[in-house]
Amino acid sequence: MELTTQRLILRSWRESDAESLYEYAKDPAVGPVAGWPPHTSVWDSREIIRDVLSADEVYAVTLKGDDRAIGSVGLSIGSASNFKLPDTEGEIGYWIGVPFWGRGYIPEAVRELQRHGFEDLKLEKIWCGYFDGNTKSKRVQEKCGFTYHHTLKDVHWEPMNVIRTEHITCITREEWLKGKEERTWKAEGNSFAAG
Repeated sequence: MELTTQRLILRSWRESDAESLYEYAKDPAVGPVAGWPPHTSVWDSREIIRDVLSADEVYAVTLKGDDRAIGSVGLSIGSASNFKLPDTEGEIGYWIGVPFWGRGYIPEAVRELQRHGFEDLKLEKIWCGYFDGNTKSKRVQEKCGFTYHHTLKDVHWEPMNVIRTEHITCITREEWLKGKEERTWKAEGNSFAAG
């Protein structure tokens, strides 16, 4: 499956993406703040594509006109989520390579995954989380309409064998629809100051 935004194509991961995945996922500034260790080799990245990134609803983030994978965005539904959700809810996870930080690509990808989750998959609620100190991830969630729900303290995070504090956010279908209506209204040249 493929999802398209103004600047991005979100597509299934392929084993041939292993080199570009390794290029960005080996950077210690990327994985640890998201909860996974840096990749150690192209072979390691290929195994992660096979074992993790090949799951349903996990997409390589690519720029239009450049098929190279520069990040990942995924939607884990129901029990596939870290939060053990009902089948009517999902959890979004994401990351992007350091050279692409600060360009708004991940908020754009997350908004498309929200649209896909609520419109195509008929989800009722989508969850997200960020570890204490990951201000970039927190900002993405705020930009995409997620609101704070609760905090989990002293969580043993098995992929890295560390104790972390995780802040959990969510957005309901109704909240997303309201935000979509507001964005459409503004895009049509309206503003709240008009009148």
